[in-house]
Amino acid sequence: MKVVISHHVDASEPDEQGFHDYHYEYDIYRFSFAERCYVVRSYRDQPERADFLSCQEGSESRLVGPRDLADPLLAGAVDYLRAAGKTSLERLGAEGYIPLEAP
Repeated sequence: MKVVISHHVDASEPDEQGFHDYHYEYDIYRFSFAERCYVVRSYRDQPERADFLSCQEGSESRLVGPRDLADPLLAGAVDYLRAAGKTSLERLGAEGYIPLEAP
């Protein structure tokens, strides 16, 4: 399993006093093996939480679903995140974020 972590900041332009309308700081984790990759986001102000955003296979991207729960790559990603202190794991579904039924 290959793990790549990148840091991101999404913020509005500062106003005259230097304040932002919005400011989000987060890390994106990419867990990959062969042609499959799970993309996970963790906001810096919620260090205990990580959200599985998608599963990419080749050029296709989809939501993480129940069939992924048996995937050894997902299990490895869960172990990695838990070792990093992520105790609340969720996945993005069609209706919003739901708890990840961990393997």
